[in-house]
Amino acid sequence: MKANHFVRYGEAFKRQIVEEIQAGKFSGPFAASRAYAIKGATTVNNWLRRYGRQDLMPKQITINSVQEKDRIKLLNQRVGQLEKALADAHMKGLLEESYLQIACEGLGLDVVEFKKKHATQLSARPARKAPR
Repeated sequence: MKANHFVRYGEAFKRQIVEEIQAGKFSGPFAASRAYAIKGATTVNNWLRRYGRQDLMPKQITINSVQEKDRIKLLNQRVGQLEKALADAHMKGLLEESYLQIACEGLGLDVVEFKKKHATQLSARPARKAPR
């Protein structure tokens, strides 16, 4: 078969495979795909999902050591910290933009023109520490 050909399965065939798995003819989706030479590792699983028969899909069980659980917990905490830092940085940027807009309005300047004129100064400015 050429690489640019695709195999399409009809609805009746898909339903037949799902029914045969449900009836116990096959031990699971992998056995059904082997028996009918269905290509694709997840094709039959997708059909089971489509027809609401996830209960016939193989279950995945993950076994972690205590060290892995601790590492996952630490990584999740770090993700939370980074998300908070990102949100803080986003809020800081919004506040700075608002302050700039208010200042420009007070001075009667156009914000876009001010940014163009002072672009190098604005980008090279050292970061200020937040007050405690």
